[in-house]
Amino acid sequence: MVQFSSVFNGFKKSLAIKNGRKSGHDFGREVANTLAKEAKKNELMLTSSGCVACGSKNSVSFFSKGGKKGINQDRFIVWEDFGCQDDMIFCGVFDGHGPWGHLVAKRVRKLMPPALLHNWQKRVVNYIDGDGIGIDRSCFQFDIWKQSYFETCSTIDQELEHYADSFYSGTTALTLVRQGDLLVVANVGDSRAVLATTDDDGRLGPVQLTVDLKPNLPRESERIMQSRGRVLSCDDEPGVYRVWMPNRGTIEGPGLAISRAFGDYYLKDFGLISEPELTSRSITQRDQFAILATDGVWDVLSNQEAVEIVSSTPEREDAAKRLVESAICAWKRKRRGIPMDDISAICLFFHSIPPSKQEDCLKEKFEKKLK
Repeated sequence: MVQFSSVFNGFKKSLAIKNGRKSGHDFGREVANTLAKEAKKNELMLTSSGCVACGSKNSVSFFSKGGKKGINQDRFIVWEDFGCQDDMIFCGVFDGHGPWGHLVAKRVRKLMPPALLHNWQKRVVNYIDGDGIGIDRSCFQFDIWKQSYFETCSTIDQELEHYADSFYSGTTALTLVRQGDLLVVANVGDSRAVLATTDDDGRLGPVQLTVDLKPNLPRESERIMQSRGRVLSCDDEPGVYRVWMPNRGTIEGPGLAISRAFGDYYLKDFGLISEPELTSRSITQRDQFAILATDGVWDVLSNQEAVEIVSSTPEREDAAKRLVESAICAWKRKRRGIPMDDISAICLFFHSIPPSKQEDCLKEKFEKKLK
């Protein structure tokens, strides 16, 4: 049976924020947008490099660094107590591309959390009203998130079509929701989520939670070609496959090195979609943290290297910054002559720091402030 006590408590808080306005079961976008504003006001929603205090239930570190291609088009967000649910957190990284990619990424970052929250609340209410009696908890939770994500991504992509800057520009979106011990990851594009977990011998290693959605993946290229799009690699970029418009004698429009994205409407009739791929996992004591990072990290670091960098960082609050800086060094070493990409990362730690370590952490932070 599904236990709804925490859900009801969160809904009570959300209703209180609306100051008694009529809501009932109609948890509309207005309510979700109000919750987003309150979260930002109370510093529960963060969109610039930083960290969540090391003693919190979900320790999070996040950092971004612009590359050498112009304005930093990466955006990210961390929303603690997502939707007034004290057992939930939302994290996301968005990698813009094209001349106005930074605007598209910023817009999707703003739209997605409240839209997802609205769709999730709406479906939970439907289950509470009778559709979810006696179902398995984990199946219930994942199915709710899956359907909520599909509707959210579809709605956002339709809204973006009204903006001219989304025609030749777009963004990826890699987001994560932790609800209690359930981890749900939704991916649109080629950013990547990696889980750090320990094996039977106590060794820490990576588990890749997402697939880099590139045009040359068999299932992706098949869809693109069925829609009359083309997948090919140009002579000046061997091994880099892109989606192109149909052959009309010449290559028209820019090629796109991902098979799923928000925006990029010049390719939407030719196989490019914004539908997310979802995965879920029940977090155990073996699972230590998750990394969400844009492709600028994975172009130069392996999953194992990223896990080792994060796990060896003395303080959790520095983990994302150290990972990004390590990727920058690796980029300079491995990709000389190629302009560095924007690089962003979020590190979400699953378990609280032991009390003794919390005291050491707070002591070190206090001593740093005195210096």
